[in-house]
Amino acid sequence: MPRTRPNPIVMAAVLVGLLLAALASGSASAVGGFMEPYPIGSQIGDQTGLLRAVKAGALEPSEWLALQRTGEKGRIAPRAYSRALAQAQASERATAEADPALAAAEWSHMGPTNVGGRIVELAVDPTRSTEPAGSHVYAASASGGVWRSTTAGLTWERAWPDNVTQSMGALAINSEGVLFAGTGEANPGGGSIVYGGTGMYRSADGGETWEHVGLETAGAFGRIAVDPGDPNTIFAAAAGNLFVPGGERGLYRSTDGGTTWSQILAGDNDTTGAVDIAIDPADANNILAAMWDHHRLPTHRVYGGVGSGVYRSTDGGESWVRTELPHELDPAEIGRIGVAFAPNDPTRAYAVIANKLSGHAVGLFRSDDGGATWAATGTSPGSLSQSSYGWWFGKIWVDPADADRLFVAGLELVESTDAGESFTAQTVSTAGVATGVSFVNAHADQHAMVWDPSVAGRVYLGNDGGVYRSDQDGIVGSWIGGVEQGWTQHYSIDVSEQNPNRVVSGMQDNMCQRNYVGGNVGHPSTWTKYGLCGDGLQTLIAPHDDRLVYGCAQYGANCSRTEDGGAAFRFLGEFPGQRAGWWVPVVFDPSDPNVMYAGTNVVSRSTNGGLNWTAISDDLTTDSEQFDPNPGYRIYSTITTIAVAPSDPEVIYVGTDDGLLWRTTDGGLEWVQLSDGDEEHSIPGTWVTRLAVDPDDADVAYATFSSFRNGSDSPHVIRTSDGGATWENISGDLPSAPVNEIVVVEEQLIVGTDVGVFLSRDAGATWLTVGSNLPAVVINDLEYHAGTNTLTAATFGHGIQRVTLPG
Repeated sequence: MPRTRPNPIVMAAVLVGLLLAALASGSASAVGGFMEPYPIGSQIGDQTGLLRAVKAGALEPSEWLALQRTGEKGRIAPRAYSRALAQAQASERATAEADPALAAAEWSHMGPTNVGGRIVELAVDPTRSTEPAGSHVYAASASGGVWRSTTAGLTWERAWPDNVTQSMGALAINSEGVLFAGTGEANPGGGSIVYGGTGMYRSADGGETWEHVGLETAGAFGRIAVDPGDPNTIFAAAAGNLFVPGGERGLYRSTDGGTTWSQILAGDNDTTGAVDIAIDPADANNILAAMWDHHRLPTHRVYGGVGSGVYRSTDGGESWVRTELPHELDPAEIGRIGVAFAPNDPTRAYAVIANKLSGHAVGLFRSDDGGATWAATGTSPGSLSQSSYGWWFGKIWVDPADADRLFVAGLELVESTDAGESFTAQTVSTAGVATGVSFVNAHADQHAMVWDPSVAGRVYLGNDGGVYRSDQDGIVGSWIGGVEQGWTQHYSIDVSEQNPNRVVSGMQDNMCQRNYVGGNVGHPSTWTKYGLCGDGLQTLIAPHDDRLVYGCAQYGANCSRTEDGGAAFRFLGEFPGQRAGWWVPVVFDPSDPNVMYAGTNVVSRSTNGGLNWTAISDDLTTDSEQFDPNPGYRIYSTITTIAVAPSDPEVIYVGTDDGLLWRTTDGGLEWVQLSDGDEEHSIPGTWVTRLAVDPDDADVAYATFSSFRNGSDSPHVIRTSDGGATWENISGDLPSAPVNEIVVVEEQLIVGTDVGVFLSRDAGATWLTVGSNLPAVVINDLEYHAGTNTLTAATFGHGIQRVTLPG
């Protein structure tokens, strides 16, 4: 994808707009300007058109993680992740017996603790209102489990098991202090949608221990609500498996405190689930439920349909009537809906249609008879701050003391003080990012909000930047962020060769970051932004000089280098090529750190540290036909990984998202596509995540792949010893989960997967778990430091983790 080199002065002038776009997790607008999504409405029901759109790469940018994990049959198996978790637990047990020292290796959290990450729900404990009043609050992070604060949201500690899914969707607490957590995120577009959940969990001891209480195939949860008059009556909005129709989707109720569940509202079809629920605080028989008809093909979303709508029950959920929201939209276009009652006047209710098929908002609606009838408010859809991906939000919160004051989740937190007739954006105010200094009232992308019933004026906010608190009822300028939050989502990691305590990382919706400033050599609380990333993707430290630091945003946009460790930066030269993927690989030549390589749909080389680039290959992808008229979505058929042989810089291996492997032995003059005529078909032809070359032999290389096996025998790790002429499957007894990274450490192979880190000393015949205290979190990148024998991991939900290897 050709890029124009940004002018720093112009960038400063449009900084706020750019940041709003760049911080928009999972949005097409994150690549410099607001973009229209793929117009899929006319293709509904046309399977040929849908498959063509799949090839066209019509997907949200942060669905990158979802696309690469689909299998050969075009779907993720419903229980693939659960099976992989069970296999990972078995590997832990086997490692404890076979190699106690490796099993006992301890991972430590390097931070950041001062950045935060996506929060999907919040709950205040009503049973713990001692001084400081209302200090106990719980947060569900999108891919980092449940966390607990006893300091009113300032500091946090983990309150979720390591060995179960870390993907969260909903969280609630009853009047007796019993917590309910629904696993699986219901905000499609983020990476964690891939895993969905493993059902509903319950804790009666503040998150110390949890028990699984059913709804295993619910896929994801949009909301959990408790009957205000009966702590044992719980409602769960099960959104369903995004990729597989059917399952336990719809609205469920438990009358025995979550021990058993029964479906009380089913969808109109097998792709309709429940995504929101609101209970009348004065009459628990009056309930509103939002149903959402949505389905995701491997690379294509259909986030609306005829099953979407608002339903009302006046008998506690025994029977339901579909209410009519006044709008002129085709029923097949209706997407995610959020609902809420006004706590101080339950005759007042609100509903927002957060998206139509295009992703844009439809509007806000108000009821003054408890949800029986509705009228459109005077606000414009644009003022709801949904950008082009309203399915990412879909929630409303009403001030407990004022039925006319409400907030709608969006890119901004938008506030109305006139019952929804008008809105003002009141959270994001950013300046000075070009200098690395940010003044942010609250981060972008809002997902959770809750008032503390025991402290007047106290309200908590959860977004893609973590948890914020206001003690002034959420007025503009009153939000303060937590100072210790450990659930950040990372794409990349690099470690200084000179000082391994200095690291850089690219983070989902939180830019490119470094853990040091000035003379500080690295601390969990000292992370700061550098460069001008939106979502931070590729980050690098030059191996010969840790003052030379690189960072790239999504699609390889705004790639820059700093020559003083990160304080000042200048943009790199333009990457040649027609298409750039979400992650543009940029690597150093191990023999000469001034030589770098980058991959779009072609391979490019720089001989001056990235300041200028020259293409050294033709298109190395299948060059899939791209139908999307918006270039921002043309991100399929791209290079995903590049590896240069340490023993011979003329030998370079390349992998692509469409399953191709390539090799050159003359520095790029001629490229040969690698194939395997073996009947076992060791090259699976799915997304190539990483390549590594043996340090001593350029003919020995390793390739990793990310798709779930989905009932096939496709390998996740393969090896060649003859320069790619033949390949063997060395997945061995690895869990059947995506492998995202591989590093070669002398005679050892180490891989990062969706369910942990594993090591092999016998060329892949058997694999052992590295350490026993790492949560079952996605590992996107690994960096080995030989001088200290340490391994550093970029996790997608538990920050940066480091372990010292035994021996």
